[in-house]
Amino acid sequence: MRTTGIVVGTDGTETSDAAIDWAAREAHQRGLTLRIVHAFDWDWRESRFEIGNEHVDTARAQAEGIIAAAVERVRNIAPELTPQTFTLIGHAVPRLLESARGAQLLVLGRRGRGGFAGMLLGSTSQRVATHAPCPVVVVGGSPAADAPIAAGIDDSPNADLVLETVFNAAADQNCPVTVIRACPPVVPAWVTADPPNVEAAELARLDEQLAPWRSKFPDVRVEVVLTHDTPPAALVAASGKARLIIVGSHGHGLVTGTLVGSTSLQLLHHAACPVYIVRPLPQ
Repeated sequence: MRTTGIVVGTDGTETSDAAIDWAAREAHQRGLTLRIVHAFDWDWRESRFEIGNEHVDTARAQAEGIIAAAVERVRNIAPELTPQTFTLIGHAVPRLLESARGAQLLVLGRRGRGGFAGMLLGSTSQRVATHAPCPVVVVGGSPAADAPIAAGIDDSPNADLVLETVFNAAADQNCPVTVIRACPPVVPAWVTADPPNVEAAELARLDEQLAPWRSKFPDVRVEVVLTHDTPPAALVAASGKARLIIVGSHGHGLVTGTLVGSTSLQLLHHAACPVYIVRPLPQ
């Protein structure tokens, strides 16, 4: 399946309802198509028996009810949107990954049915976010409507793509941006008689990174936060004061072959607002 718009997965839970709402607003704001996908498991071996047909019919009816409820949510948020809907048989992870091929964005709720009480990130959401072929938003928490968009920026090659996403989103939503840079602690004075001014150097590098984007988006107000916390701690803290937090799929220290680094993964588990993981679209 190919699409140039937004794909959102739903299983009828509260967090997937939040994902539907977020995806509908985003599709409306960006003028993109919206595709709603629900996957349900059915053991094909049961089809050999009469009870198997009853089972799949019941499962399909429940799935169609979930899709219908999702469409109704979209209509309430963006009446002019006409979402495409797909009810698919199979495990949610592979079906969602297939549906995301060619999409500009995949949106998920933080956790779905099943799992363990108290877990903030469900296994399906984690596996899909880790392997998705496109950028992913995992919706969770209770963001304030008037809060800024936050972004974690390092000096990795992915940083410009994150900044492009952040400034475009802030311009669309007419809101400020908080840019967070985590840097190593300042060298203690007893280590050397002339300790380097790490903060000044990091701020200078960050200002250089931001300069072209500030020029391109002069109406977007930018706050820069330099912190000596670890990146995960700094970003989780920032998520409590943000409507959305945007990060790259991985920065420095990545493990070869992984699509989501440890910082992004910790943020998915603990953020107090939706998390947008940026990754390049396939050419």
